[in-house]
Amino acid sequence: MTRTQWAAITAVVLALLFAGTATVVGAGRDDGPAAPRDPAADSVEAGFARDMAVHHQQAVEMSFIVRDSTDDEDVRRLAYDIANTQANQRGMLLGWLDMWGLPKVQADQEPMAWMRMPMDMDMGPGDGAGMDHGQAGHQAHDGSLMPGMATNTELERLRGARGKQAEILYLQLMTDHHKGGVSMAQGCARMCTVGTERNLAEGMVAAQQAELGLMADLLKERGAKPREG
Repeated sequence: MTRTQWAAITAVVLALLFAGTATVVGAGRDDGPAAPRDPAADSVEAGFARDMAVHHQQAVEMSFIVRDSTDDEDVRRLAYDIANTQANQRGMLLGWLDMWGLPKVQADQEPMAWMRMPMDMDMGPGDGAGMDHGQAGHQAHDGSLMPGMATNTELERLRGARGKQAEILYLQLMTDHHKGGVSMAQGCARMCTVGTERNLAEGMVAAQQAELGLMADLLKERGAKPREG
């Protein structure tokens, strides 16, 4: 892995973290006449914050697992960056829910339900293009609550793996995880009306897409590739 590749990834992550700090400060402010100050419990904004917080928590967990399962510096560095970034973002998301006076768990709402909500009628032509409503229909199975999330069985395999086997499995699981996360963040980037939350979602898309490219390279170096499907 070249220094240039790591520098590019690090630059994106650091920019996202600095932007996120400003985001927390301004998240409760109106950023336009159409932006609500306090999103409702069943809003897109609240749904994204709750679901992405859960999604991020698993990424942090998997990153800590692989950190203790391999001595490879490239994979350990990537795992540290993902764990650090997503733990910080998770804190921001949960902080917004607290600031809005909303529950962190919505028992009567299925995960990803917010992605099935109608697009804003004032949006211009093409603004909602590419919305993957099929992702919102994901059914929980074996502990996988949302698209891209690893199952309980896959997590147990990761916990038991060591060395190169652990590296490959982590990179494959995290690739799936990032793809699901990118789809969710793109949904918020299109539908969220709170500008600071929308900006963070856009930053998530940029950072995770950069990491997807890096993970593909790391898998190739190990004679492997992302899983199909």
